[in-house]
Order: sequence, then C-alpha cells, then structure tokens
Amino acid sequence: MTISLPQGFRAHVTNVGIKDTTDDFTLVVADAPCAAAGLFTQSRFAGPSVLVSREHVADGKALGVVVISKNANVATGEEGMNNAREVVAGVARTIGCNDNEILIASTGVIGRQYPMDKVRAGLAALPAQPQGTSADSVAKGIMTTDTVSKVAQCEVAGSGARVVGVAKGVGMIEPNMATLIALIFTDAEISSPDLQTMFQRVISRTFNCVSVDTDTSTSDTAIVLASGKAGKADLAALETALFDVALSLAKQVARDGEGAEKLIEVCVDNARDYEQAKTVAKAIVNSPLVKTAVHGADPNWGRVAMAVGKCSQYTDIDQGTVIIRFGTQEVYPRQIGADDLSALSTYMKGSDVRIHVDLNTGTESATVWGCDLTAGYVRINADYTT
Repeated sequence: MTISLPQGFRAHVTNVGIKDTTDDFTLVVADAPCAAAGLFTQSRFAGPSVLVSREHVADGKALGVVVISKNANVATGEEGMNNAREVVAGVARTIGCNDNEILIASTGVIGRQYPMDKVRAGLAALPAQPQGTSADSVAKGIMTTDTVSKVAQCEVAGSGARVVGVAKGVGMIEPNMATLIALIFTDAEISSPDLQTMFQRVISRTFNCVSVDTDTSTSDTAIVLASGKAGKADLAALETALFDVALSLAKQVARDGEGAEKLIEVCVDNARDYEQAKTVAKAIVNSPLVKTAVHGADPNWGRVAMAVGKCSQYTDIDQGTVIIRFGTQEVYPRQIGADDLSALSTYMKGSDVRIHVDLNTGTESATVWGCDLTAGYVRINADYTT
C-alpha cells in the first residue's frame, strides 16, 4: 500500500550523484510556513546540518526540510558549514522563502565534503513547486545502508488529521535526545510550543529507546512539521498518533540493524523509576554477549543477569528479588530443565525475542528495542569506506 504525505506537503526526490545512482536528494515542503520542532544529536562532533537546523528551528517555524544521503558532511570544517548553508540557500531561493525557513539533514560517510558540483547541478534542476505526494519515495530517498525503507502512518482519532513518518538508520545508532534521521509530518493544527513539548515526550519513549550498537551518530536529526490543513485535533489524540508512528519507525529501525536477523525487545518493570528501568533495559539490549546469545538462539540467561548486575549505581537492585524471563518463560530464579532449555532455544530462533526483567524495586517500567549481533554487522562496518 502506498502511503501519501498529509495535506499541505509536497516532495521532490531525486539522484544528484552523491555516491551512486540511487536517490540521494530529498526535499519536503509545506504550502506555507508551519509549526515545527526538532531534536538533534548531543554529539560533540555534530555536523553542519545539525547546527544549521538547530538554528533554523529555534523559532518553532519551518517551510521545509532537505536531506542529503550517502554523505554526512561531518568533521568538514568551515567549508562543510558553508556548503550546508549553500544547500539551504539554494533550496530557499528556488521555492521562494527565507533561508531560515529550511531545515537540513545529512547522513552517510563522515569526513568527506559534499561533491558540490553535483549538488549545485541538482539545486539548479529543483522545481519551484514540488509535486510529489509519496511518503514511500521520501523514505527511500533518505536511505544509506538500510535494506528496506521505513514509513508509518496513523489517523488522529476524532479528526480528519493524519500523522505520517519516515526514518532511516541501521548502524551507529544509540540516540541521545534525538534519532537517526526521522521526518514526521501531520496536517493537524497545533502550536509550536505544544508540538515541541509533545515531540520530546514521544521521542523519549520511542527512538531514544532504540539501540543497534551503542554508538551515537554525529548527524542524528528528528523533525516534525505540522501544516494545520486538517484543522485542530485533540492534543491527547494527536500525541497518541505521533507516538504510534514513532514507535513503528523505531521498531523498524531496530529490526533492520546492520546485519541483523532478529528484533530484541527488552522490558524492565517494577523498577524504582523510569530512568532505572530504561538504564537497565539498555544495559541488556546493548550487551554484545546478550546480542550474540540471541543470534545463536542460546537461552543463556546468565548474560542477562550480568547486564543487570553491572548497573552497580543502583544499590537497591537485589539479585534475590530479581526475576528474568525469556518470552514468558521464567529462567531465574526458577531452575529450568533440559526440556525447558530446548523449548527456549526454539523460541529464540524466531524473528522476535523478548527479554523481561522484574527488578522489584518499585512500580515503573521501560521497554527498549535492539537487534542481534551477527557476522554481517562486522563485515558491513569493516568494509564501510573501502
């Protein structure tokens, strides 16, 4: 099923030759300046695209966003910053707006300048009024090493509004108050302050709960634009739709982790607070030993116990009251026999593996998502630039 952008948005997706012949230049514009919010990487090596977009979205308004894929334009100095601003200025000039109304994101190899001769040719061919309506095309245009495009949609209950999102990312993923590259669009009407607050809550419990390899990207960018074309919607209903779209995209990202064969979901509940639950869950999903055990369908619950135990800052965690489950099967403290181990191994051969830890330190919970660690991940990243 083809997913279209919400009312008030149009797209232009093309190839300008950044690296190969696949689409690498994506522009989504609104009919008029609209409410906007953004969250970005906390990396001290944040790229020019992040710095420019932080600056431009600060007033809570934007007309569009441009994404260049296959080149991150990170650690490229003053020249890289000038190039990012030139891209923004070129887009703004063509569609007839101020430079600060355009946001930019980049993704790909770090440390290489944009091939500006090719980028300038692409800007020269940019239509003044993009006509594309396919969110699927936008999702494909921002891909790098992704094996599949990632798109999701949801209707806002009680209104005619929709939320549509796209994302890319399969490696260098451990979001820190941001995410890979994610673009979310809605035709609901909402104020900029409400949108920013809502977006922060949603990102905290979706994209910030994803990890493929514990590495925070230099280019992480999450942007949401609201055209208002469908009129006002109940804020709670809008946040639910935004959450559902972001959660779907987050899981798609985790499932498509570089070399991944399995989605890992870790739920930690009965924790002292949300932070404790999330920290422990991330320790489990990020453990190379847990990830390789899941890959090998080995129900080695001792590795989960190890991951919980290394969260030594939480002195209220008592191994005598912790419960560990794979799927619905308790593996600790209950002693399991050979038949149970065989059944668990069969369960872990599936495409989805759930690990559940009950801390018994309180009443809060958190769920995070990741993937198994395979030889494919090593191979992709060993050969990435060569």
